[in-house]
Amino acid sequence: MSDIDTSDTYALGRSAAETQRLIRQAQIYGPLTRRFLATAGIGVGMKVLDVGSGAGDVALLLADLVGPRGAVTGVEMNPTILDTARARVRAVGWTNVTFLEGDVHSISLDEDFDAVVGRWILMHLPDPVAVLRQLLRHLQSGGIIAFQENDFTYPPTSFPPAPLHQQMMQWTAPSPGSSGPDPQTGSKLFQTYLDAELPTPQLRLDAPIGGGPDWPGYAYVADTVRSLLPMLQQMGIVTAEDVGIETLADRLREEVVGQRGVQMLPIVIGAWARKPPPARSSEPH
Repeated sequence: MSDIDTSDTYALGRSAAETQRLIRQAQIYGPLTRRFLATAGIGVGMKVLDVGSGAGDVALLLADLVGPRGAVTGVEMNPTILDTARARVRAVGWTNVTFLEGDVHSISLDEDFDAVVGRWILMHLPDPVAVLRQLLRHLQSGGIIAFQENDFTYPPTSFPPAPLHQQMMQWTAPSPGSSGPDPQTGSKLFQTYLDAELPTPQLRLDAPIGGGPDWPGYAYVADTVRSLLPMLQQMGIVTAEDVGIETLADRLREEVVGQRGVQMLPIVIGAWARKPPPARSSEPH
C-alpha cells in the first residue's frame, strides 16, 4: 500500500517490519478483497491496472482471477517493497504480472485497461476525486473502476469490551482535524465516485472478526501499532513503555481468549462502477 502523490505521507513507514505487516494484513483481508473484486466483475482474460501495489498482495489476487490469458500491471512508488512484490510473484510462477515503479500521474501507462483497482490507496491522498478522474484515462469505455477502502469509525476492538483494546483504540484513533489518512474514506466512496462524474457505484461492506488462540488478528493489530509507534511517540501520545510492543500481541490474545470473546477489525467498503462511453456530439441538421 502506498499513496499516488509524489509526497510520501504514509504514516506507517517503509520498514521491513511494515512490509511483513502488509503481508499479514493480506492474509486477513485477502478473502474479503477477492470476493469484492470478483463481485465487481474482474474475471478471466482481463487486463487490469493495480494502483499502489505495495508488497503485491492485490496483484496476486488479480493474477489468479484473470488467469494466464489476462494481465496485471502494478504501479508502486516504493522501490524496496517492489523487490518483495516481484519475488512473491516469481515464487508462485505467475508470468502475467508486471510491476512498474513510479507515480501514475507521470508514468507511461496503456490506455486500454479493462479494469483499474486499488486497495487502501485513496485514504492517503489529498484529492481522491482528481485521482479517479486521472485513472479513467487508462480505462477503456465500459471498463471497471473498483476501490476498496477502510472506515475506522469502527476501529479494532473486542467484544465484550476489554481494557487493553479500549486503551489501544485511544492511542491509535486520529484526533478530529488531524493530518494524515482520512479514516472515513470507505464511507465517502459513494460521494467520491459521483464527484468524479462516474455512474452511481455499487457498494460492498465486509469486516474480519475472529477469536480463539490462533486468530491472526492479535498479531496484526500489534504489528500496526509497531509501525505507528514512531509517529505516536513523536506526537507525544504514548511512550514505548506505555505500549510494551514486544508483548502486545500476547496480551491482546490473552484478553480476548480469557473472556471467550472476539476481536473485530476495521470494516472495508468497496465501490465499483463502469466508465461511461464518451458523450455523443450533436450533429447539425
